Amino acid sequence: MTNNVKAQQQAVLKRLERFSFITDSSLKIPFTNFKVGADAIIGLLPVAGDMAGFILSVYVLIEAQRLGVSWTIKLRILVNMLIDFVGGLLPIVGDIFDAYFKANTRNTQLLKKYLAQQK
Repeated sequence: MTNNVKAQQQAVLKRLERFSFITDSSLKIPFTNFKVGADAIIGLLPVAGDMAGFILSVYVLIEAQRLGVSWTIKLRILVNMLIDFVGGLLPIVGDIFDAYFKANTRNTQLLKKYLAQQK
């Protein structure tokens, strides 16, 4: 693997980590150590919020495609996205699930692990 490819991968991972932080963990709930992100907040809007969160999550899948990761990894990313979407559709419980599941963080870590194994 060339230094240029490695640098590009690192740049993508840095962007995805920032994206995951914003969507999954950017806001600390007062008087707790628990953090939520934009995905959990917009997920409070029934159906439309969950659909918006799903659409935002597509960004990780697009970056995975650009990086040329295997279909297995892309499928796992898609499964995490669907679990997050369907789980978030449940009234009240879905909002709590959304705050805990953190699909974008899971998917970014999945890509990071995959790329580390490709060295």
